Amino acid sequence: MNDTTNNLPASSGAALMEKIVSLCKRRGFIYPSSEIYGGINGFWDYGPLGSELKRNVKELWWRDMVLERDDVVGLEATIIMHPKIWKASGHVDTFADMMRECPLTKKRVRADQVEPQSGVIYRWSGAESHASPFKCEKPFAVLLRKGEHPDTARKKAREYYAHGTIDAETGRWKDLELTGETTATAADSVDFHPESGAQLTEARPFNLMFKTFVGASEPAEEAYLRPETAQAIFTQFKNVLETSRQRTPFGIAQIGKAFRNEVTPRNYTFRSREFEQMEVEFFIKPDEVVEAISGKVARASEISNPPSAIANPRSDWGWEAWHKYWVEERIAFYEGIGLPRHSLVEYWQKAEELAHYARATVDILYRFPFSKRNDGGELMGEELEGIAARSDFDLSQHERHSGKPMGVFDEDLRAAWTALPKEKQDALWKRYYENRKKYLVKAGATGDEAHKEATEDANGLPKGQYIPHVIEPSAGVDRLILALICNAYSEVTETDEKGRSETRVILKFHPRVAPIKAGVMPLLKNKPALVKKAMEIRDLLRPWINVFYDDGGSIGRRYARQDEAGTPFCVTVDFETLGEKPELLDTVTVRHRDDGRQERVKISELLNWLMPRVR
Repeated sequence: MNDTTNNLPASSGAALMEKIVSLCKRRGFIYPSSEIYGGINGFWDYGPLGSELKRNVKELWWRDMVLERDDVVGLEATIIMHPKIWKASGHVDTFADMMRECPLTKKRVRADQVEPQSGVIYRWSGAESHASPFKCEKPFAVLLRKGEHPDTARKKAREYYAHGTIDAETGRWKDLELTGETTATAADSVDFHPESGAQLTEARPFNLMFKTFVGASEPAEEAYLRPETAQAIFTQFKNVLETSRQRTPFGIAQIGKAFRNEVTPRNYTFRSREFEQMEVEFFIKPDEVVEAISGKVARASEISNPPSAIANPRSDWGWEAWHKYWVEERIAFYEGIGLPRHSLVEYWQKAEELAHYARATVDILYRFPFSKRNDGGELMGEELEGIAARSDFDLSQHERHSGKPMGVFDEDLRAAWTALPKEKQDALWKRYYENRKKYLVKAGATGDEAHKEATEDANGLPKGQYIPHVIEPSAGVDRLILALICNAYSEVTETDEKGRSETRVILKFHPRVAPIKAGVMPLLKNKPALVKKAMEIRDLLRPWINVFYDDGGSIGRRYARQDEAGTPFCVTVDFETLGEKPELLDTVTVRHRDDGRQERVKISELLNWLMPRVR
């Protein structure tokens, strides 16, 4: 039997995604939410295999980011928080997408995501009815694509003008007379709805937060489902600092749900309305404090790229060095769970793309099948994670809005400051003052207010006081799950001795994230001795790894089912296990998923053989 792996052509991104979506539902990775009621756009449920895959990824992230580090601690905060938090963070006023609406269907689309269309534009100035007093004088336009009949546009126009009138209710809208018809050609226009063809309204902001209400009294207090997990970390910063006995630099990690009322959820689970985030807010000393203590500030250019050189942070690291460190740490994590470096893109946001509070942001992109392509035909990638240098904006905002101090005391700074020459003290004081004043002016303080507050903040340096800055690695769990599935998906065509070909799917997950680590199966299910031994092996492995027992169908079909599930190893109990060949007594056949290779392993050594390969 011959095996060949099918390399799908670059143009087959949409077809590949259709296969992946179908596989995910058929094998129990991902289901549409509320499907028996027609589904609900932007919401997804994870099935038996998907929930295991997701749990594995989150546990690996938590181990890598929290359990194996001394400088990061965990937090689990509520989804609903005080609404003033979102005012302080800027979400109430600025967390919006520019949206345009179809006047015919009332469907909304993001203004920056309307696909260009070409065709003939039909415009009308209004409509009137001879059967009723109805008359409407307002413009309406429809774009007809090549091959569509003009009557299609006129039908849509009559539907629009008759909406909500007695003519619409009685069905007499078809008799409306359209007035002022004109036509014009359009090339690559982004002003028309991609489905209805109707001209879109002008763009307006649409806040993405889900509103809810807290309490039984009337009127109930308005609140929001959190649109991100980060703000809970900032508001609990002082509690965590005091109870965990940490000192800067240190981080607070959280995994949790977030909700955004996306105008146009798309690309399967990539952009959803309910999703999960894995974030660390890593709090560092401002550069002025680092320089006061260490005498200098190490820049990113002074840190070499090899992991061995960047893995040991130094006391003279400023925000640039810490930012580079976290970029390398996060890319190494993705490589460690099976996403090769060539599938990732390290994108440095341009100055005009940065959030107003960010000094630098790197987006780690994955080349999804649905990603756009550059002029050379190469996939450009979509965001998996952003690593942002957020300055002291977040803690400062919550300090201003809550009236509670969010700064820290640093004995090393106080001791070092007294030993600095007066000229150095003045220079560091001035830099810190200027940075604080710049923030305060952006936050809405008047010139006098900004000067006064910035002076007070800078005067805290000799006392060992400052507001920490933040480096934020923020990853989307659901996007990562989709990337792992896309990366693992492969097709193998097998041809038997009679020339018949069959194509089957193998999900080549890294064993660390695979939902099932090992399939255990007797060669034949009608042989009690084989079944008994296979169940003993299942029970031996089950306390340590997720295993799946399967005795249905031929052994080849069972292997194929486990390949589709991404199971890296299959353990088969055969007659040699029972001693048909004395030298193979109490051994099993272990089959490798990716290449079909088989080897014999002693049952007594099986667990120790598997564990380092799946952890």
